[in-house]
Amino acid sequence: MVDRLVNSELNTRRIASVESCFGSSGVPLAIPGRVLVGEGVLTKMCRKRPKSRQFFLFNDILVYGNIVIGKKKYNKQHIMPLEEVSLDSIADNQQYRNGWYIRTTTKSFVVYAATSTEKQEWMAHINKCVEDLLRKSGKKPPGNHAAVWVPDAEASICMHCKKTQFTFVQRRHHCRNCGAVVCSACSTKKFLLPQQTGKALRVCDACYDRLRHAPDPDGSVEQRASKLNISGAADSSNDDDTDEDLPGSAEAHDEPRFYGDNSMSLADEQTVNQSAIATTTPPATATPSAAAPASINC
Repeated sequence: MVDRLVNSELNTRRIASVESCFGSSGVPLAIPGRVLVGEGVLTKMCRKRPKSRQFFLFNDILVYGNIVIGKKKYNKQHIMPLEEVSLDSIADNQQYRNGWYIRTTTKSFVVYAATSTEKQEWMAHINKCVEDLLRKSGKKPPGNHAAVWVPDAEASICMHCKKTQFTFVQRRHHCRNCGAVVCSACSTKKFLLPQQTGKALRVCDACYDRLRHAPDPDGSVEQRASKLNISGAADSSNDDDTDEDLPGSAEAHDEPRFYGDNSMSLADEQTVNQSAIATTTPPATATPSAAAPASINC
């Protein structure tokens, strides 16, 4: 699937289209050997509520961003190396269906697809890209992943002391190690979690005590204690989770598109080709009889 697209002009245009949609808020994505495998909208479970996010699957990275104008403009670009990605399916419940965990060493969260078929397609393509990448690099998947944050709505009281009720004044805090929602009194300390960042992060008191006494391959308990920062100042929450969606960013659902599938017909490839050309080629001056340019799914 990927090999026949690596050096194709169509793949180059697709990647250029994605870069154009992120504009100055994103980073260049075109590098030798990179292929855009698929794209589509998934519902990401954020701290406050579920939000629609545009995802782009490449053969070495997973990129997602906030939808500003559907199919035309995105911001808050996030890039996740596939070598660090691990997926776990989530059983359906009465409220949410077709979900799975996306875990990495620095950030983990839950996403939901519109249908079970789309969930299977996304998970299969991501897992295939991860397997191919690890096989070629000879690397092993990471053993530890960042915790998935419990959504605010699922915790009306502190998950540790079971007493403090959250209000406008009594704020919620997330432990960066276990993801639990706790009160300020139950999360007074910070601890260095090197797999996530180079600075000490807010953790709950239970995790602090456990981490402080855990064996450290990089040094003794005393050396590990030197990494601590007991300041209880509030940390900023997950970057894109506190940003409200812009008015008009919601749109009707479109099925995800995966490129290079055997199931993709020649007509589908031609349609994608025309779309990519329209993205990268400035339209000629229109005459009254000229047809409008085709819309682009970037």
